Amino acid sequence: MPKLIIVEKPKIWNFQIEDVEVITPARYIADEQYQSLKNLKILNLCKSYQYQSEGYYVSLLAEARGHKVLPEVSTIQDLRFPSILRDDSQDFDALIQTTFKHEPYDRVEFNIYFGSAKAEHLNRLALQLFQLVQAPLVRASFSKKTKWVLQGIRPVSLNEMPENDQPILESALEKYLLRKRDYRPDKKKYDLAILVNPEDPNPPSDDRALKRFYKASLEAGFNTEFITKNDIDKLIQYDALFIRETTNVNHHTFRFAKKAESLGLAVIDDPESILKCTNKVYLHELLSANKILTPKSYVIMEENCNALPEKMNFPFILKQPDGAFSKGVVKVTNLEEFKAVRESMFEKSDLIIAQEFLPTPFDWRVGIIDGQVLYVCKYFMATHHWQIVNWNAKKESRDGEVESIAVDQAPAGLLKAALKATALIGKGLYGVDMKEVDGKFIIIEVNDNPNIDAGTEDKILKDKLYDTIMEVILNKIKSTK
Repeated sequence: MPKLIIVEKPKIWNFQIEDVEVITPARYIADEQYQSLKNLKILNLCKSYQYQSEGYYVSLLAEARGHKVLPEVSTIQDLRFPSILRDDSQDFDALIQTTFKHEPYDRVEFNIYFGSAKAEHLNRLALQLFQLVQAPLVRASFSKKTKWVLQGIRPVSLNEMPENDQPILESALEKYLLRKRDYRPDKKKYDLAILVNPEDPNPPSDDRALKRFYKASLEAGFNTEFITKNDIDKLIQYDALFIRETTNVNHHTFRFAKKAESLGLAVIDDPESILKCTNKVYLHELLSANKILTPKSYVIMEENCNALPEKMNFPFILKQPDGAFSKGVVKVTNLEEFKAVRESMFEKSDLIIAQEFLPTPFDWRVGIIDGQVLYVCKYFMATHHWQIVNWNAKKESRDGEVESIAVDQAPAGLLKAALKATALIGKGLYGVDMKEVDGKFIIIEVNDNPNIDAGTEDKILKDKLYDTIMEVILNKIKSTK
């Protein structure tokens, strides 16, 4: 993907980087070739981002043209409100305190160039701030009273940069723009990032499945890299983001999805799907409003929870709104258990879901992507347990058996119910959990980011499952070009 660096005096800044053109803001704004070109990445290094300045309009027009730009207009706006950035910096307060632990003065100010600082001991903090602000050149200031706090971050122009910082800028810029890869220009057209968490003991895809995703992506024509939660600043370099990490709204996975979407990347799972699927209260209302068959359920609060046993017989299920992988789901068999469990859950959320208990030997799971059925499985209950996963059991006996079913052998009513439910969510990758009771298919949940493990969900389609997902991602990219 071609890259442009926008500066007022291109001749002064002779950046020798492959596939990078350095031009003036006036040329980018007015030249017709840049108005019609697609797939451009723009680094806006103008001297000012003030409202209605040339620098402001470079970012504004880049977004209007579908170009990926740094900084975005939303970032420029954020820089006007230091209090917002100060609040966000509390997420890495421990790093701030550690960085300045031996600082003799009560105020520190330093420049950050694409996540790098002049002093080595500031680099970790500089990278965090770059991920927070996503602006190429900024100056951060910290002060200390009882503890170190971020006072402000403001853009820095190239004219303000000390002359001896130029090698740092050039090195940081080159590092930001260039990534090592086995590049084959005859085949590889697009860049794909797969977000994973190597520390997660229960990831949505195991190592074997991730290797198969990687292989399928290469065969589809992607330059593919696995990234982690520390790589949000790299998103501008990609054309698509595929999240293979357990998602949640109050979580970095949602921020990744939002950021990728704002940059024009094809995203699975997209932020709207994460928002709709990960909160069971929202999902309950959505399915109910659209007359989708679900278990008898109630949304309860502390004010009305005492009346629940009059409406629902024991045993019944209590669910945390944002639980995942069968966690945060408890069966209560009597009033004492109900009081104890609800008290614990209300400490984390003002609302919880109460759902009738429907005992079945297995749950159906239908995997769907882009409105088409991908796989069908029966997840049998764990041994001597009412769920498909018994988190209290030893690892070797924790999960129930899984049986994969060919799509054309699955009940038509099952597939119809799954497709109807996911149509309310979007065109992403979903796993629909259902109970079969008296020939009726009852939706329990719609999950974004469903499990896809080697030898289980891919048992019928094998490599074709991974190829299909990569084909969908590729088509999503092409539809935006």
